[in-house]
Amino acid sequence: MPGPAPSILILGTRGIPAAHGGFETFAEKLALFLVARGWRVGVYCQREVETVRERVSVRTWQGIDLIDVEVALKGPAATLAFDAFCTRDAADRDGVCLVLGYNGAAFLPYLRFAGSKILTNMDGIEWKRPKWSRSVRAFFWLSEWIAAWSSHRLVADHPAIADHLATRRPRSAIATIPYGGDPIRSVSEAPIRALGLEPDRFLVSIARIEPDNNILTFVEAFSRKARGMRLVVLGTLDEAIPYHRAVRAAAGPEVLFPGAIYDADAVQALRHHARAYLHGHTVGGTNPSLVESLWAGSAVIAHDNPFNRGTAGEGQFYFGDADACERAIETVLADTASVTAARAAAHRRAQDFHWGDILAAYEEEARTLGGYKPVRLAAPRQIPAQAMSVRMSQASAPMPDAAASGKRW
Repeated sequence: MPGPAPSILILGTRGIPAAHGGFETFAEKLALFLVARGWRVGVYCQREVETVRERVSVRTWQGIDLIDVEVALKGPAATLAFDAFCTRDAADRDGVCLVLGYNGAAFLPYLRFAGSKILTNMDGIEWKRPKWSRSVRAFFWLSEWIAAWSSHRLVADHPAIADHLATRRPRSAIATIPYGGDPIRSVSEAPIRALGLEPDRFLVSIARIEPDNNILTFVEAFSRKARGMRLVVLGTLDEAIPYHRAVRAAAGPEVLFPGAIYDADAVQALRHHARAYLHGHTVGGTNPSLVESLWAGSAVIAHDNPFNRGTAGEGQFYFGDADACERAIETVLADTASVTAARAAAHRRAQDFHWGDILAAYEEEARTLGGYKPVRLAAPRQIPAQAMSVRMSQASAPMPDAAASGKRW
């Protein structure tokens, strides 16, 4: 008789359907992928309420168990409480635990001592971000160590992140699997024209307006003189934040601040029809926004660091300071041949970030960690060499059957 279906629990996001960010999008895609391949999948979803009436409840969406956890708190306290209750609940359920990020790492030792198998995507090097206070950076630094040693396996989404994690754990415990994207077939011009923009007549930045994303650098470099084009800066501006005030003060008349735009079609149109996409991130791994811009065929102006070069590859435009950023902007605005070449390079590079390859790599990691037998289904595309996982030196012991372990789903 066939054994029980392989099981996985996904922790660390606000939940699905995706509405918040890269991890939520990934969780939704992976959950749907695994359900189609015979897995039983549970995804924890945060529900902020005034009064807790039912701490944990389960509903079904497209074959996925959405495990709702009610929290009567707000802000960071709500996130920590949510992580704590998710961990406690997951300890009583069967399945490999895929943890996205290490913000709730303090609770992972409990999960491991309960006998759960833990696979953690370690995200970026959060404690290096200058926006955080010393106390918050210390919290993230400690959390990174706890997650690294509480998890059975670590996932790095970029080779530079894998190098960093290798200072915490042996490389045999680390898999390198990037973030993914989807091909863009055709994109309407309507969303950009609604903003008063024309195709190929604007640059776009899509990021939180924070110092480590170099938004002020973009605005200052672009605004040094009239360009005859627009710079579109997505993101919420709060006049109470000094950095946000500096960004607005540096902006010339050709800079447009449309606020935060969450409509996927509008964001896709901005990427696809822009002359170039500006990416100033200095800390992190394979950034989802950068990958999505490659799939959109965007020319890229990026901060020059191993994370961005390792993702966007050669053929794009890189800068280290405001002067170099201005030179890159001027080249993009004046040299159509260079932009055409960069767009072709983006399309080629995007092929390394197919969701099918990436989701299959996660399935293999979870299947090996859980001791589940492989299934004979259609094979995904081959995983590119730079996206290959570093395989385990030895397999983990199989997960016990639910009836034998006393755990519930």
